[in-house]
Amino acid sequence: MRAGLVLLCAAYVLSQFYRSFLAVLTSVLERDVGASPEDLANASGFWFLAFALMQIPVGAALDRVGPRRTAAVLLLIGGAGGAALFAMATSPTHILAAMALIGVGCSPVLMASYYIFARVFPARVFATLAAVLLGVGSAGNLLGALPMAMAAEAFGWRETLFGLAAVSALVAFGIFVTVQDPERVEHDEKGSVLDLLKMPALWLIFPLTFVQYAPAGGLRGLWIGPYMTDVFGFDAAQVGNVTLIMGIAMILGTFAYGPLDRMLGTRKWVIFVGNVLGAVALAALWVLPAGNPWVAVGLFAAIGFFGAAYPMIMAHGRSFVPPHLVGRGVTLMNLFSIGGVGVFQMITGRVHRAVSAQGGGAEAPYDALFGVFCVALVLGLVLYLFCQDRTD
Repeated sequence: MRAGLVLLCAAYVLSQFYRSFLAVLTSVLERDVGASPEDLANASGFWFLAFALMQIPVGAALDRVGPRRTAAVLLLIGGAGGAALFAMATSPTHILAAMALIGVGCSPVLMASYYIFARVFPARVFATLAAVLLGVGSAGNLLGALPMAMAAEAFGWRETLFGLAAVSALVAFGIFVTVQDPERVEHDEKGSVLDLLKMPALWLIFPLTFVQYAPAGGLRGLWIGPYMTDVFGFDAAQVGNVTLIMGIAMILGTFAYGPLDRMLGTRKWVIFVGNVLGAVALAALWVLPAGNPWVAVGLFAAIGFFGAAYPMIMAHGRSFVPPHLVGRGVTLMNLFSIGGVGVFQMITGRVHRAVSAQGGGAEAPYDALFGVFCVALVLGLVLYLFCQDRTD
């Protein structure tokens, strides 16, 4: 199982890469295939929405056929196939289709790992294990920054994507060979997602789950690149450095959140306070005028750091889920989280276009989308105040 978990982690590195690499290809994709910022926002949104929509069938597959075949088959078809399609793209439509297919391919890899953690390891260490996997796997976030920009410049973006398609296929094959499925839970009640949706405790966690990762995921996945280019005139290499800084902050935040529930005896208040600080950073980007670019970089890093509460929220939701529904439970939570990013990428793409059409300053469309992210996060936090705290 060790080798299997290593390869699942490698697959998650690819997943993090695929959700974030568009930020450094903004200029070259506009030049080569005519993709506008809104096109790329939609493509990024398609990745997250396809990923999210797959969570229900992935959850059922984890409980019925296990993580080995679920992760390997989808990564091979979607991850490798989607990367190859991206490499051959000649129009924005091809980019949209490729990103959606890659989202399908990446959809099971993190949940397969979480399923194994929930079934094989003690419940009290779930948040820590989830955070470690997320932190290590987030190396893909870093690879999607400056290294991707350098590879695209050295080899060409098409050649780089073909190489990633080959890597995805090799990892998928390795998962099929090495991952061992946990023993199935024998239970008199078959259960379904509907049983989870009937649990009032989860409905007070879902709203924050839907909005919490959207700012960090959306900004790092796309908007930080156009913002630094349009407002401060950064070139591709400088954008690569900035996205690298935000990616490192997200990794550090993931490791920081990991053990706090056991150290402080609470999950709810760790999540709440951390996300309040993230909302403050978003409000600063929204309200303060664009001045020193490195102040903006620091605020992006803060959003990434404090927005890394995903494994803690997953652990909070999982604590209410019965053992025979663990697969469906973690994937349902993931549907809300990743689906939220996809929805907000679509929304912010349209906000950016609408405000840009009004002819304001270069920062005006970005201030508007920072406001959308900030208000949504605050509303999610208000509802989360009423949820039940629970630790294992």
